[in-house]
Amino acid sequence: MAPISRGFTGQARELAPDLPPGQYLTRDFPVLSAGPTPAVSEKDWTLTVADETGAQVAWDWQAFQALPQQDIVVDLHCVTRWSKLGTAWRGVAVDVLLADVETAAEHVVAHSYGGYTTNLPLDDLLDGQAWVVHAYDGEPLPPEHGGPARLLVPHLYLWKSAKWLRGLTLTVGDEPGFWETAGYHNEGDPWREQRYWGD
Repeated sequence: MAPISRGFTGQARELAPDLPPGQYLTRDFPVLSAGPTPAVSEKDWTLTVADETGAQVAWDWQAFQALPQQDIVVDLHCVTRWSKLGTAWRGVAVDVLLADVETAAEHVVAHSYGGYTTNLPLDDLLDGQAWVVHAYDGEPLPPEHGGPARLLVPHLYLWKSAKWLRGLTLTVGDEPGFWETAGYHNEGDPWREQRYWGD
């Protein structure tokens, strides 16, 4: 039997140098979720940022839309091995949300409507590396992709970009979230293939 060519396992990485190792290109936008999609209207949506003392800042949809907005084009990399290049989003930089927060915290827990959580080092959210986005490809972000708003941290595997975002909690210690406690890597760098604990 003839060996299987590379075409059966996705586009070769050497043909797409923007692909991290172990990834294949897709033009679709696969939907992967744990549990049902939360139904969150813009009218009921609120985003909070809480520091390690419990002090909070909150925005409703109208106040969030009044913050400085950015258009972002980034590549996405899912831990299930698909990558989608050149995706276009609109949202607010996390730097803007944290601009007036005094904190000694080094970590963040992202909380979603529906109960999902994920943890990140604070340094991974600052300096233009992360956004809370509400539009994709020029349209309001659909619920299956995390609408009305989700976290976007494109330099990490996509599970770190929590869908249906409702809050960011700054923490002094690291607190692994839903997938991290289920065996996924604590950091999730696609260029280092940090998929699971032990990678």
